[in-house]
Amino acid sequence: MDQAKIYGVIMAGGSGTRFWPLSRKARPKQFLPLATRRTMLEETLARLAKLSKVSDCFVVCGALHEKPVKKLLSKLPRQNVLVEPEARNTAPAIALATAHVAARDPQGIVAVLPSDQHVSDVPGFERAVQLAADVARQGYIVTLGIKPTRPETGYGYIRVGEPLPAGGRKVAAFVEKPNLETAQQYLVSGEYLWNAGIFVFKAEVMLQAFAAHMGELSMALGEIRAAVGTKKAAAVLKRAWKKMPSQSIDYGVAEKAQNIAVLPGDFGWSDVGSFAALPEVRAKDSNGNVVEGPGLVIDSQGCVVVAGSKLLAVVGMKDVVAVDAGDAILVLPREKSQDVRKVVDALKADKKLARYL
Repeated sequence: MDQAKIYGVIMAGGSGTRFWPLSRKARPKQFLPLATRRTMLEETLARLAKLSKVSDCFVVCGALHEKPVKKLLSKLPRQNVLVEPEARNTAPAIALATAHVAARDPQGIVAVLPSDQHVSDVPGFERAVQLAADVARQGYIVTLGIKPTRPETGYGYIRVGEPLPAGGRKVAAFVEKPNLETAQQYLVSGEYLWNAGIFVFKAEVMLQAFAAHMGELSMALGEIRAAVGTKKAAAVLKRAWKKMPSQSIDYGVAEKAQNIAVLPGDFGWSDVGSFAALPEVRAKDSNGNVVEGPGLVIDSQGCVVVAGSKLLAVVGMKDVVAVDAGDAILVLPREKSQDVRKVVDALKADKKLARYL
């Protein structure tokens, strides 16, 4: 096997609640063209073009999104769309993809990417992944940390440790989302990176990590691995998946393993975590407004206006989000963009309004 081969794995199981009403249960964030004219999912696969052949890329998603994924990514082999029987967080999803890569090439390098992030400097991203792959070949599980540009409270952080002979740095700690004061301290210290959820590792090394730190998952994964490529694969997956613990890869492996390395990345990364982040990835007018569709912004600053089929006019406003999705309209201050989740929670609790989910 080619030791240099990289296999791309795209995690596309997210629900995207922070972009309601554009995102819905059947069309979450990764299926929206938020940063460019292409969907976030299409952009993610395109980002892997010089790193991995399409035939060596996998997408992990839920059953509800299997058809949309296959339709959007028509060049991806259909068998490379791996469908989770039910959502179980990132550790089982990564385990499933790793099992499929290991069936082809145990020495293969796996590059795990979330499907709903934006990268403006693709060559810089490619260099970062290639460097991470070099470190991963020496037995490390590598995560790419993003150099912070502001005291962000919406991201988890990675505290970097001492340099490693293989390249990169040790991970001193994974840190939960901080308050503003703590985030400011992180920024000033220079010792912290944003946790982007991007991992690069050798397939067999991650399988060993699952065995060492997530025994229950590893046992279920063994059943799945043995059935990959056989007629009974679907039935075994469904049965074994029920035994999988619902746990994140950070908590299940990264915070426990000793062979974790972090590489700092600076390639125009954005989580595009809410409507408030659209000015980071979209063109703005002279007053800092982002306007899509038939939107009209007058005497306003810092607004995000997403119009549907009707004219949407915003007058005399500052830092406001206004979104028309046709059957639903959202208006809120930009600073409250994370609170869109509260709307989704309210819709879930009201049977009469649940059709808007």
